[in-house]
Amino acid sequence: MLHRYETDGAEIYRQSFATIRREAALARFNPAEERVVVRMIHAAGMVELAPHVAFSPGMAEAAEAALRGGAPVLCDVRMVSEGITRHRLPAHNRVLCTLQDERVAALAHEMGTTRSAAAVEMWRPDLAGAVVAIGNAPTALFHLLNLLRQPDCPRPAAIIGCPVGFVGAMESKEALMQDLPVPAMVVRGRLGGSAMTVAAINALASHAE
Repeated sequence: MLHRYETDGAEIYRQSFATIRREAALARFNPAEERVVVRMIHAAGMVELAPHVAFSPGMAEAAEAALRGGAPVLCDVRMVSEGITRHRLPAHNRVLCTLQDERVAALAHEMGTTRSAAAVEMWRPDLAGAVVAIGNAPTALFHLLNLLRQPDCPRPAAIIGCPVGFVGAMESKEALMQDLPVPAMVVRGRLGGSAMTVAAINALASHAE
């Protein structure tokens, strides 16, 4: 017997988001934040993600305004940059990932750090007013925080800090929320990853579900 299943893509989305809103603990989020969290839960398949998501006041609104104003999106890895749905971006925003730049390996060796951290060093010309999306590398987030302690470093509009893993991920996100150089959001603890980060950007870029 053939399997029967829902074949209407729009209906699949409708049912999915309805299930998330019915089952997830979303009451503490404002409408802009809720849209982000719902999409992140959808990407992860985890309604239990909601308690781990933290926003600084006004972060979602600041990131939305920056994207509407044409801000670039700076990504730590191509899994993030390639996952962003371009037609959702409100101002044909540039999406940049410098990790594959041919200069990064030598710069990482010179700096005595990871390629992910060295790639962040190359964001300086585009950092002012940008939306930063870090979904993989704790070293990228730590290096960004160190850069932003420099008085002459340009300031992004907002930071999505969702590196994932067991070494430095939790610590880098806690450091972001403690330093709070600009409005920020994180998934606390070891959870995170590129799919959640992409979902957050896509939600901030467009209200359409």
